[in-house]
Amino acid sequence: MRLASFLAVFRPALPLILGLSLGCSLSLLMVSWTQGETDEACGDELGNGRLIHSGHIRDVQDGLDGNGNEDFQPRIVPYHKDPNKPHKKVLRTRYIHTELGIRERLLVGILSSRATLNTLGVAVNKTVAHRFHRTFFFTGLRSAKAPHGMAVVAHGDDRPVWLMYETIRHLHQHHGNEYDWFYLAQDDTYTQAERVIELVNHLSAGQDMYMGRAEEFIGGEERARYCHGGYGYLLSRSLLARLQPHLDSCRNDILSVRPDEWLGRCIIDYLGLSCVEKHQEMTYRYFELQKNVDPEREDSAQFKNAFTVHPVSEPALMYRLHKRYNQIELDWTYAQIQQLQNQINNISELTPEGKAGATWPIGINPPFRPKTRFEVINWEYFTEEHIYSCADSSPKCELRGADRADVSSVLETAVGRLNERYQPQLRFRKRRLLNGYRRFDPTRGMEYVLDLALEAFTQKGHSQVIAKRVSLLKPLSAVEIIPMPYVTEATRVQVILPVTAHDQDFVGNFLDMYVMNALDTHDNALLTFLFVYDPFDAQRVSQTDVFAGVKAMIGEVEKRYGDVKIPWISVKTEVPSQVKLMDIISKKHPVDTLFFLASVWTEVNADFLNRCRMNAISNWQVFFPIHFQEYSPALVYRDQQPSAASSFASESLRDGHFDRHVFEEACFYNADYMAARTKMAADILDNDELLESMDVYEIFVRYSGLHVFRAVEPALVQKYVQRECNPRFSEDIYHRCVLSNLEGLASRSHLAMALFEQEQANST
Repeated sequence: MRLASFLAVFRPALPLILGLSLGCSLSLLMVSWTQGETDEACGDELGNGRLIHSGHIRDVQDGLDGNGNEDFQPRIVPYHKDPNKPHKKVLRTRYIHTELGIRERLLVGILSSRATLNTLGVAVNKTVAHRFHRTFFFTGLRSAKAPHGMAVVAHGDDRPVWLMYETIRHLHQHHGNEYDWFYLAQDDTYTQAERVIELVNHLSAGQDMYMGRAEEFIGGEERARYCHGGYGYLLSRSLLARLQPHLDSCRNDILSVRPDEWLGRCIIDYLGLSCVEKHQEMTYRYFELQKNVDPEREDSAQFKNAFTVHPVSEPALMYRLHKRYNQIELDWTYAQIQQLQNQINNISELTPEGKAGATWPIGINPPFRPKTRFEVINWEYFTEEHIYSCADSSPKCELRGADRADVSSVLETAVGRLNERYQPQLRFRKRRLLNGYRRFDPTRGMEYVLDLALEAFTQKGHSQVIAKRVSLLKPLSAVEIIPMPYVTEATRVQVILPVTAHDQDFVGNFLDMYVMNALDTHDNALLTFLFVYDPFDAQRVSQTDVFAGVKAMIGEVEKRYGDVKIPWISVKTEVPSQVKLMDIISKKHPVDTLFFLASVWTEVNADFLNRCRMNAISNWQVFFPIHFQEYSPALVYRDQQPSAASSFASESLRDGHFDRHVFEEACFYNADYMAARTKMAADILDNDELLESMDVYEIFVRYSGLHVFRAVEPALVQKYVQRECNPRFSEDIYHRCVLSNLEGLASRSHLAMALFEQEQANST
């Protein structure tokens, strides 16, 4: 079974919460499951439940009706081998839900036409199709330009009855064993997806069911009814299976202009079932939309509780209906939240802590309680113009971009909530923000404390400036699971190591770590050296090769490991920019190569190589790790012995920091790099120096469109080194190099101690 990788993302909920400070389990044990006909019905009891939906409470009766037979029942087969029969190899299914006969719940089919597929069909796809597990659009003839992102099935004939016949046959033939329920509707029908799904989840899948808006046959006097196609209808899988053998007879014998009437007559004549609007106290609700009706003003209970709305004459009306129903669901959700908060507040009186045990806001996780001083979450102080916690460790910086928008939104929300609470007695207007504090609590969300100078107005027109402290919380909503493409740890990693004449003294340590962590462990990784000669050294390479010592070390490794070859490539350039070097490497490797661009100070290990394989995803994501940089031993250890001070290295990271200024290490696929460079080609024609002013990270950010994953990597540790910053690079790259050297000396406490000791020594 292939397991997909998933990425969990915490999405902050949109609303802000404000508070004021006025002062039967299944066990599988050596058994096999078979599917087939049985004599005993499989009971499906719902119990005495109550279903809450759209502000209404509906009773659900116990059990099923007399026709509620499931179409399968498990039978336990004893596990033993018959010695008289030849042994047969047991073939297992790929997925367990296939072996157990578990199917998806609902498939949706939208009946469209060549004329309306690009208008109403697209509107249905954009509004509700993504809410269902799978949605197909059935049409007679395919339009010249099919809409993008829609699963369209063309039957080759635009006759309505023929389209219905082919659609039913297609659903049974291709999806009859995959889904329990099938929902069919026209493209001029608006469907409230969540309500239809909820209805299906409370119906038994083993019954023959034909459910929708019941209509009388034209000119008919019989009591049987068919389901109107404009309001959608549900067909169970068992009904579809029983109907399939009779479809050809229905096509030849039943004459009708309306496809929904033809289907209803076919089901009645051959299966004896009529369309129903209510089953097991579950009602199929619908609403007939009159001409020139504004959905924003429609407020009837029938409209609010409807599953489907028909007819929808144009796409704009479809979008307006979607907006209106989303607002109805949002209002209902807020009402349910308020009701639950009131219940929690009332029940809290019965707890040992009393009402004090109900933390604010009610229903949200309590604030994180640190166990040590190292776990304390810091508050950030801000005003309307500045914030006093900056990314570059500056004491004060200007509010910009998302931070400024965030503060403005919080202030606007705070004043709005105050007016909601105190009007009409008082009305508030913000004068200015006195003090602002915020912090991100990973257990609940973003917290704010605001000291506001407000001008309060009474009903008589009097005003006074007052100071008020308010607390707000932007809570985290439910975790969203985003499916990621399949990756494996078996991918080969091509390690690329650029080496300049100034860096060759560090190659020996790199090779030692590579041999120990990759060659000795037989890791699926290959190493390629890229020797960068400046023009002067390149001219003298025949007499004196500056990389002769490094090449000798490579030869010793190849001699020690007979089956290992470490190739190298020689390059002559005055400015060894990453992009120029990668252009050379990229052309010499296949497009599916996974590159790890390393530096001579990198310590390669198996843990990081595996994370490189998992975090770099072809045509999806590139990975730029932030390595851990050790501080200077001369400043950190001073009078201590480095060996003794670093004895705890195996337990945790040594004294240092994660160097966010360095972008040298990277994991990406060759195909992704080539695609980004292709998009960059037009800009190079206008600016020849662009290659020297950019690094690989900027290439992917500006030209790739992929996810650029930048994260700390504790398995990537580098010893302290004073890097040589090349002034011929761009100003930004040179500045980052200088900052990396300065911040990599030692921590503030270490530097303070060093200065203190130096002052003491000078004073004596």
